[in-house]
Amino acid sequence: MPSLEDVNERSRHPDQVPAKRSETLRATARELLTLRRDPLPRISRPRWLAWLPHVIVGYAALFFGFLTMEQLADHYHVTGEMPQALAISTGVSIALAMFRPIAAWWLALITAGFGAWAMYDHVGQGQTWPGTIGGLFAFAAVILLVALRVPPRVTIAVIAVSLACTSVAEALWKPEHSGSTALTGSLLLGFAGLLGYALRALRLARGELVEQETLTEEERARRTLLEERSRIARELHDVVAHHMSVISIQAQVAPHLVENPSEELRENLAGIRENALEALTELRRVLGVLRSEQPEDPVALQHPQPTLAELDGLVDNVRGAGLDVTTEIAGIRRPLTPGVELTAYRIVQEALSNCLRHAAGSRVEVGIAYGPRDLHLCIANTAPPRPAPPSPGAGHGLLGMRERAGMLGGELAAGPRPDGGYEVSAVLPMDLQDRPGSSSSETKREP
Repeated sequence: MPSLEDVNERSRHPDQVPAKRSETLRATARELLTLRRDPLPRISRPRWLAWLPHVIVGYAALFFGFLTMEQLADHYHVTGEMPQALAISTGVSIALAMFRPIAAWWLALITAGFGAWAMYDHVGQGQTWPGTIGGLFAFAAVILLVALRVPPRVTIAVIAVSLACTSVAEALWKPEHSGSTALTGSLLLGFAGLLGYALRALRLARGELVEQETLTEEERARRTLLEERSRIARELHDVVAHHMSVISIQAQVAPHLVENPSEELRENLAGIRENALEALTELRRVLGVLRSEQPEDPVALQHPQPTLAELDGLVDNVRGAGLDVTTEIAGIRRPLTPGVELTAYRIVQEALSNCLRHAAGSRVEVGIAYGPRDLHLCIANTAPPRPAPPSPGAGHGLLGMRERAGMLGGELAAGPRPDGGYEVSAVLPMDLQDRPGSSSSETKREP
């Protein structure tokens, strides 16, 4: 029964409905006349079953070819080379349906016509015509292979044309005392078409599901990346806001540290303070919303960001969780910019978390080397004594570490070690700050 929308559409555009129907009929006719290549899909999983459908169809082509020859020669007593030719044509039509389904259907239809002509004078009492029982099943196999690749309307047209040819032949030239194949053929071809349609719909649904899973995985990775960038933005907001506040305070205090400061100096320092406060206000307005899920909450806690000075506490916490960790710091230990300190701390923290999650019971070495221009990090673990349970996380920790290193212009590499362990190494360019009290060269190793 047509819906209300269909009725309204027809009332608004009554001339478009016949046009759409005629266009559908023309498209179906073009589909029936095409001989394009459309290979039979392979099974994707497991891989060793990929060519199983093709093997089955190949055996079916051989079986129905021999069956056709046996029935024409033994049951209908057709002599000469006709049984062999029809047997070969039957097998070829089934094999061809693996690659060109519509062309195979036309070949099967022509073969059926020649078969009906060849056994017309040999039909006995009760024998079927215009096709044999084996010929019907062979034709149904071709219909099944056609329905697996073409749209449902084309499958319906193929079955309709086939049954129409059978009905016309029986109505005009059916021998006396021969059995009819119209009902059996209708049921068999209809079943083959429905089965092919169902398998095709299942294959398309699985393909869409795989595509959707791929898109979902990409979206999950993209979302994880955005969350990590948002976290980095929050932390950088804290660092930059702190320095802007210091600039503002220093600009306010500086005039009081100089005797008789000039008016130009006061104006310049006031301008510096005003610009610092304005920049700080804009920074908080733009990036402050990233601080929490509810940025309008005035009681949201704000904590200072960690640095490498807190590395000992991080390692102690990991040791308390049961991981054997040793640290080694080499080079001239000196203050770094807050961004480098924070990034280095987060990389070590994430690497140790991965060791706890994926390599419980292993020994972990954390190495930090202060070079002339770069900070080198290396977190390596030995092979775990037992397989790790599957992790419920999204599994994008390495992505976040690479984002942090890349933000500073550094590099990060991660991969398995020859002994079965895993290693994460990073190189971060650093800006040195000459502050009094920076320590001299030292090498410290903690058990």
